[in-house]
Amino acid sequence: MKTKLILFAVFLISVATFSQKKWTLKECVNQALEKNISIQQNKLSLELVKKDVEIAKGNFLPNLNASTGGNLNFGSGFDYVTQNRVTTSIFGGSMGLSAGYTVFNGFRNTNTYKQAQLGVASGLLDLQKIENDITLQVVNGYLNILFAKENLNSAQVQYLISKKQIEAAESRFKSGVIAKGDLLNTQSTVATNLQSVILQENALDLALLNLAQLLQVPIEDFDIIPMEVDSPSSDLFYKSSSSVYNKSIDRMPEIIRAKLAIENAALNIKISESYFLPSLSASAGLTTNYGYNLKAGPDTPFFSQLDDNLGYGIGFNLNIPIFNRFQTRYGVEKSKITKEISETRLESEKIQLKQTIEKAFLDVKSALKSFESAKISLEAQKEAFKNAQERYTYGAMTLFDFDQVRTRFVNAQGAMIRSKYDYVFKTKVLQFYSGDLVLD
Repeated sequence: MKTKLILFAVFLISVATFSQKKWTLKECVNQALEKNISIQQNKLSLELVKKDVEIAKGNFLPNLNASTGGNLNFGSGFDYVTQNRVTTSIFGGSMGLSAGYTVFNGFRNTNTYKQAQLGVASGLLDLQKIENDITLQVVNGYLNILFAKENLNSAQVQYLISKKQIEAAESRFKSGVIAKGDLLNTQSTVATNLQSVILQENALDLALLNLAQLLQVPIEDFDIIPMEVDSPSSDLFYKSSSSVYNKSIDRMPEIIRAKLAIENAALNIKISESYFLPSLSASAGLTTNYGYNLKAGPDTPFFSQLDDNLGYGIGFNLNIPIFNRFQTRYGVEKSKITKEISETRLESEKIQLKQTIEKAFLDVKSALKSFESAKISLEAQKEAFKNAQERYTYGAMTLFDFDQVRTRFVNAQGAMIRSKYDYVFKTKVLQFYSGDLVLD
């Protein structure tokens, strides 16, 4: 009985531990990438373009076809055995085997195969682009939760401070040091601080909900592992936006995909030009036939008929284009224009990436300035609040003046928390573009 109780207790602890799982940032990213519908759809699309590669590869192989047919004739008919027309009832048929092979078609099959391979590479880059976007969303959601927790902690501290002040205010009121209005103001401050705690709890719940929905996991008992976000360094991680751009230009999927689009357009030109060239195909065939006299029966055994009537042959077909209403020429011209469009799209992608990184770099510089300013302000307000607490305790400051100092201190705390996480996230955006973002 004792053993059963121990096992039951272990089971309950295991269930509780499982239900209280806390997620690391890397686990959150992996879960989001696994469950995201867009990623799943993109993976299925990738499987489709992989099939295009197999189809294009099959164009290099010969085709092989078998055929058979039969006829039932009454009255005057053809005897496949005697090769004469007779008046009887005959069932006859034929069988054949044919094969064809494209010897040359202007390297159309080769270039089509290369295009199919580029399609797979482009599909992988599309998938990577989606994964990158989701990763940044998860990082932002994760930091929002940490931000909300710090805000909640700050609000709770202020609430506890104001609660302690009620005791002091009640004691001073009983002693006649302060009026009842001051006591009521103190109680009102406690209620206001409690409301602030509730608001921050709601903000935290919303931040947890947003991340849980992004991960597609139940919100019940969902939480993240506390990650210490140290006070950011005042030194920028990167000296200029150009250094980040130079590191990102060869690794961002949208740039690589635009380059592949140019390669694909160049192959389209070659495929269009192939219709100017002659095409050569070879073929081979084997046929035989058989017959059966329904009245008199077979004069020759079935397999002997197949052997006696066997015929085979080989051939080739050379197609030389001479004039097709300028369709090939216009097709080539369209392919060249498409290539030019792809080249301009690459330049557009580069410009957009450069502008995005330049803005991200300026955002980091601005966030750093806000953070340093908030840090200085918080230190000053912290000292002012500490001095105000002492003066208020000894009756040297009115409650109204003390609340003013405390409000400035609370606001400085909030500004410090916001600027810190704003700076951290914007720095991680730059790390993402440069390839230095680490999730562990």
